[in-house]
Amino acid sequence: MTNMAFFQPQDAWVGDVIPFQKDGEFWLFYLHEIRATPKPGTSWNLVTTKDLVRFEDHGTSLYHGGPEDADFNAYTGSVVADPSGTLHLFYTGQNPKHLGADGLPLQLVMHATSADGMKSWVKHPELTFGAPEGYESADWRDPFVFFDEERAQWRMLLAARHSEGPERRRGLIAQCVSSDLMSWEYAEPFWDPRRYVTHECPDVFAWGDWWYLVYSEFSESFTTRYRMAKSPDGPWTVPPQDSVDGRAFYASKSAERDGRRFFFGWIASKEGDRDDGAWQWAGTMSVLEARQNPDGTLAFGFADELVESYWDDVPLSFDQPFPQALKVPDGYAALVSEEDMPRSFYAKAVLQIDAGTTECGLLLRSSADGDQAYILRLEPKRNRLVFDRWPRQATGGMQWQVSGDVPFEIELERPCELPPGEHIIEVVVSEDLCVAVVDGQVALSTRLYDRPAGRIGVFAGEGSVTVTDLQVRKQTDN
Repeated sequence: MTNMAFFQPQDAWVGDVIPFQKDGEFWLFYLHEIRATPKPGTSWNLVTTKDLVRFEDHGTSLYHGGPEDADFNAYTGSVVADPSGTLHLFYTGQNPKHLGADGLPLQLVMHATSADGMKSWVKHPELTFGAPEGYESADWRDPFVFFDEERAQWRMLLAARHSEGPERRRGLIAQCVSSDLMSWEYAEPFWDPRRYVTHECPDVFAWGDWWYLVYSEFSESFTTRYRMAKSPDGPWTVPPQDSVDGRAFYASKSAERDGRRFFFGWIASKEGDRDDGAWQWAGTMSVLEARQNPDGTLAFGFADELVESYWDDVPLSFDQPFPQALKVPDGYAALVSEEDMPRSFYAKAVLQIDAGTTECGLLLRSSADGDQAYILRLEPKRNRLVFDRWPRQATGGMQWQVSGDVPFEIELERPCELPPGEHIIEVVVSEDLCVAVVDGQVALSTRLYDRPAGRIGVFAGEGSVTVTDLQVRKQTDN
């Protein structure tokens, strides 16, 4: 077992997650990232969970090939069962020594099967195939296979790129079709918006009257997005809030159980384990639950199982009990607890926001006066949630040498409808991880490195906010 709520292997990191639901249990294959030079090759490792809180580590499931093999790196794919019960695993094979016609490391679709319930996998190198003419040979990855009942055929979606066109906008989701999962034919593209560098980790599913296409935007921003349609053939429309989370939660793919759908991705680490470090590839596994709104759009928040695992109350002391009103029409006010919070906890704040309020939110790991903290800031006038922190990086000792010209981490903002009235912020902090959810609709994940401890608080700026409730709980094991 590992720590509750999030999973990360010892001395390694979680890359793209490939979820598969079997008999009520989630089998979460993932790319096992070892940060070593030279790179040792990438395998699929496996963890399983029944309750989305405790994860059992099973080690390597699909081993990568040798130094000369096409699958020296066994990258992202998918797992499906055929009518006989045989499990088919499709994955991306890549070897830096094997170059395609474009001079870049070749990417290939590869195939393995299991007849023993995924205890072992038999590779079928003879079934390997690459990109057809007109596509870049170095981008042919992340095969996602699903069965189209209306057409009575298997469809495979791939992250691919046209060989011609504007460099940053050649990305598409390519498609192959099959009747038996063994032989595949190239087909017309599944989605070809000519908008991104490429669309990583495609995922398609039906839910009620809607179909959903999920992909991770490998472009100017690194974000998992989704589209909606009434058919798996589109046309795909853009929902008002089209992303699953922010910059730090990436390569998210989904699986269903009992009519509920969960998104499994990774929260990226930062270089040097510091707040100002660059985002890195791979991190710690995290789970969000999607809930379907009446109009078909998706809301993203915590699974009930996760919230319920935090049941041990953490005492909080303030000057006076809640509710408390912060009325600062042209100023700023904060309420900060007298106690430091544990390293890991769940918090829930209920805020009644008056019309015209500029900002309000939560302070995490705060100083006693609230001046230094990580900040989850709701901005009703801009309809967004922002993650911020203070102090910021300083380039010298003078006041103007503080990075105050950067308003916040631009990559960590989320569109969020914030009309006057009641709003709820939920937060899970686990060591250096932080996931926030607003109104059960909008999720934002990040890292907390530089401030390992501190208090919790609430604040308001230029407006009026009544804090009707603030509670903090921890898991018994923490």
